[in-house]
Amino acid sequence: MAKVEMKSISKVYDGGVRAVDNANIVVEDKEFVVLVGPSGCGKSTTLRMVAGLEDITEGELLIDGEKMNDVPPKDRNIAMVFQNYALYPHMSVYENMAFGLRIKKVPKAEIDKRVNEAARILDIEKFLDRKPKALSGGQRQRVAVGRAIVRNPKVFLFDEPLSNLDAKLRVQMRAELSDLHLRLNATMIYVTHDQVEAMTMANKIVVMKDGKVQQIGAPLYLYNWPVNKFVAGFIGSPPMNFLNVRVREDGNSIMLDEGSFKLKADSSHNEFLKSYIGKEVFFGIRPEDLMYSEKDAANSMTVKVTVVEPLGADIHLWLTTEKQPLVARTEPNHTFKVGDTAIFIPRMEKARYFDKDTELAIIPSPDL
Repeated sequence: MAKVEMKSISKVYDGGVRAVDNANIVVEDKEFVVLVGPSGCGKSTTLRMVAGLEDITEGELLIDGEKMNDVPPKDRNIAMVFQNYALYPHMSVYENMAFGLRIKKVPKAEIDKRVNEAARILDIEKFLDRKPKALSGGQRQRVAVGRAIVRNPKVFLFDEPLSNLDAKLRVQMRAELSDLHLRLNATMIYVTHDQVEAMTMANKIVVMKDGKVQQIGAPLYLYNWPVNKFVAGFIGSPPMNFLNVRVREDGNSIMLDEGSFKLKADSSHNEFLKSYIGKEVFFGIRPEDLMYSEKDAANSMTVKVTVVEPLGADIHLWLTTEKQPLVARTEPNHTFKVGDTAIFIPRMEKARYFDKDTELAIIPSPDL
């Protein structure tokens, strides 16, 4: 397999539109890296530049230390799996998987060996004689992955491969692709707009917005230490709550004044908030870090329930202060009705704060 290095790569279209702007991304050998972000953030364009389907306007792409900017796609030794499967409808599953090898004039015995091995890995051996129209969406996706596997590429590229599947099958295919990565010990780059896919599958996540890389790191690192408000709101489901609060000083304590309640900041955060005394900041708290209290308590907030979403294992409560909305994630043993008043205690040690102007994190991550 191979190491992929993107050094300050950019894609500029006619008219000066920068689809990707100065992206620096390193995918280590045998790593599973997920590019994630909203539509139009540049993640698919980045993947297509690695594949050679888009020209690189600026910067360098290296695979195994070799510059690939001007190397044709067929000579990069990569395999790409698309969202729409791109199977030949008139060919059987076997023929679809073997087609690329036949074009390269690989001996028939070697083709048989590779196709049957890929079919065994993906559990589609019994479908080799079928046409794509006789397969389900999940089975077609396995065929598309199998077509990539038989090529023994240095790098696997996946462009939103699960988007066309139903919710239950997406969960199953996520697990299968993660298992496939472990079995093949392969270098994989995967594009998705779904942060749940990114969190559950990746060794490393690259978060993108407006063509720029926002943050790169392990899933839980990004979850716990987002570098800015965008990353904090994109990673996590439901997303992090952001409340406008004013930072005030009360003796040796730092208080966060929302208007309808005041919260005492965790003492470990005081040194970072001191320079914001008298100013407004975004107070970020995740829904799972709001603890329901049946009675009034210190350092709590009183809110009104506006929507109740029972999900079985937990309940998502949509709430509002006197002027700002937020979401809490609670256990199902509590009963709530729309219009109820509820008390929640935030885990203040888990709180994150963001500058109102720059939206950058006020508390630095541990490695800074």
